Amino acid sequence: MKTYHFIIKGEVQGVGYRITTYLNATRLGITGSVKNLSNDNVEVFAQGDEKIIDNFRKYLKIGSSMSHVTEVEEDILDRPKFDSFQVIY
Repeated sequence: MKTYHFIIKGEVQGVGYRITTYLNATRLGITGSVKNLSNDNVEVFAQGDEKIIDNFRKYLKIGSSMSHVTEVEEDILDRPKFDSFQVIY
């Protein structure tokens, strides 16, 4: 299974971005994780059907009502399968 790796840049920490990402991922049936990085970006790993990932990607670009996403970097990695979607603190 493909693992999509996203780095989200902009005003994405301290504005509800991770919980919004978690809610969208679980609603869509995506597994993976989301966490804040020390450089003020957010990192997301996502596994799921390619069409569902396409929808999820749109949510990542929007973020929460208080966030401001300026860039979403993406690549595909080989990783073990995730069992659920987690917010990493």
